[in-house]
Amino acid sequence: GTIHLFRKSQRSLVGKLTHEFRLVAADRRSWKILLFGAINLICIGFLLMWCSSTNSIALTAYTYLTIFDLFSLITCLISYWVMMKKPSPVYSFGFERFEVLAVFASTVLAQLGALFILKESAERFLEQPEIHTGRLLVGTFVALFFNLFTMLSIKNKPFAYVSEAASTSWLQEHVADLSRSICGIIPGLSSIFLPRMNPFVLIDIAGALALCITYMLIEINNYFAVDTASAIAIALMTFGTMYPMSVYSGKVLLQTTPPHVIGQLDKLLREVSTLDGVLEVRNEHFWTLGFGTLAGSVHVRIRRDANEQMVLAHVTNRLYTLVSTLTVQIFKDDWIRPTLSSVPITNNILNLSDHHIIPMPSLKAADNLNPVTSTPAKPSSPPPEFSFNTPGKNVSPVILLNTQTKPYGLGFNHGSAPYSSVLNQGLGIPGIGAAQGFRTGFANVPGRYGTNARGQPRP
Repeated sequence: GTIHLFRKSQRSLVGKLTHEFRLVAADRRSWKILLFGAINLICIGFLLMWCSSTNSIALTAYTYLTIFDLFSLITCLISYWVMMKKPSPVYSFGFERFEVLAVFASTVLAQLGALFILKESAERFLEQPEIHTGRLLVGTFVALFFNLFTMLSIKNKPFAYVSEAASTSWLQEHVADLSRSICGIIPGLSSIFLPRMNPFVLIDIAGALALCITYMLIEINNYFAVDTASAIAIALMTFGTMYPMSVYSGKVLLQTTPPHVIGQLDKLLREVSTLDGVLEVRNEHFWTLGFGTLAGSVHVRIRRDANEQMVLAHVTNRLYTLVSTLTVQIFKDDWIRPTLSSVPITNNILNLSDHHIIPMPSLKAADNLNPVTSTPAKPSSPPPEFSFNTPGKNVSPVILLNTQTKPYGLGFNHGSAPYSSVLNQGLGIPGIGAAQGFRTGFANVPGRYGTNARGQPRP
């Protein structure tokens, strides 16, 4: 092969990740996220030590929410990185799907942690260990304060969009019913409780409340089983909160059309189909490229006399209000010509004795020709778009009308009989000869051109 003397060495995966991290760290907005990420790691370390000292699985389940906060900070960094990157030949639509993948992975990992807590809780019901409450309440308030401070201080665009676009969890629905009851008594609280509450803030508060109840019941009655029950409750709340977000981000990764824009897309397509010169809109496909970004492609068939650029401008102008990344393929309409085929001529239509039959000579072998057209056809090639009945080997013989006129309606058949034979036979005049009516008295008249009276070929 070709030897490249000054070819650049390929970077390893670690080198590529380091280069991209430096690109993100160069932005001042990412410094705040990196600071919160460092504090989060320290907080997770202390919480895991306290979980081990207290032997509380409920505090462990609540610590997993702090680990989820670390995943959300990484997702926020990926969102900043996506905004810095431009589309490349490999990623022609950009890098927006990376943040969708980050949200999907974070929510799925949180659900796996909840399933792990449920499995450990089922084992603890068989043999309940003793719970030490020395640092249980301290760890609860530390985790609650840091989780709320992180959620409210960092503007996480991907998770903010998913929490609004995804369907509500069962925890949000129950809290909404309770909020309506409270606002019915105190109407002034409607501006706080009635709007859709943030699911992350809601699960942080609900988990902290469950841990506080666990602490009081263990301190009062030494009821250690309540710790396992609180762990199951926190795990179920975590799973119920993350599941709708996983479903929504998974549908985005599967390139499905969002349900809330189907009606608007149908309306825009109807408007496009009524534009001047547009005959048909087909093969339309629209999907979610990223959070809040819709992509699509459509084929538009137009008239032969329509202006392609004008129709393209109008179609793009109509669809661009909803579809930011759009591909429109315009093709002109073509005339559809019927295929001509040779059919046998029945005897009741033409009298073959009054016509000349000219057989067509064979040109090529029959296996190289198409029975409809005279062009060679390969077995793997598609059929031609237009087929004409051109002369070829497989076309039936051409039947030509005998346009020679018969004078005075006497019914002469113009063959090649000699003139003397005509005088000897006599004309078919009434009362003379054996002719009937106005027919001639020829007995053996040739039926085809080129034969004599006896039916033998002329020299």
